Parts: sequence; C-alpha cells; structure tokens
Amino acid sequence: MQQKSPSPIDRHIGTRVRSRRMMLGMSQERLAEALGLTFQQVQKYEKGINRVGASRLLQIAGVLDVGIEFFFEGAPGLPAGGSSSDSMMSEFLTSPESDRLVRSFLRLKDDEARKKVADLVDWLASGR
Repeated sequence: MQQKSPSPIDRHIGTRVRSRRMMLGMSQERLAEALGLTFQQVQKYEKGINRVGASRLLQIAGVLDVGIEFFFEGAPGLPAGGSSSDSMMSEFLTSPESDRLVRSFLRLKDDEARKKVADLVDWLASGR
C-alpha cells in the first residue's frame, strides 16, 4: 500500500500550529504534554509530515486558544483572505533558524534592544 504524501494544506496547517505555538512562547514539549502526545508527534504535525485529524485539530485549537478557522487562514486553494506577508511568515517559520531567532528575540526584555535587532535585520536584508 502506497503512503500518501502530505498536501499543501497539511503543510499549511502545520505551519499555522507552529506559528501560534511560538506566538504564545510555548515549547513543542508543552504542547505535546497538553495533547497527550510526544514532542516528536507535534514536530511531525508542524512540518506537515503527519496529517492532523479533525478531532486533534479541535484539541490543538483549544490548547492554543484559537478558533479552528485560524489554521485555514491563507491556505492554498481556499478563497483569498491571506496576504503575501502570510506567505513570508510561513516561509520564515519553516526555516531552521526561525525557532532560535524567535526564542532569543522574546528573551530580550529591553524595548530598545528589540528595536535595534529589528533595525539590524532590516539593514542586512536590504543588501547594503
């Protein structure tokens, strides 16, 4: 029997799970514990390797304190409601450096330091 590969929707939902989890400053381990799973299973959901069933998605929505529609916003093949910034955010969240960057940025308590980091990233991205 041939195994199905994840669809663009599966990957999109996984990215949205990761995005919301990181917005809350929640670790994969903490989300996994709340769901009664291993953190490896959460990783597979977030990468879109494993599909998230409807009841599990509802459970994740409850833990992450969002409505179920949150996971479908900007999904490929659905009516446009998203923007190019949604696409950029998805790309960022799937990069290997994103987790480290976000965690470190959130540990900065000084607003001026956060502003300087954002300015530095803008400057580096401009290619000057």
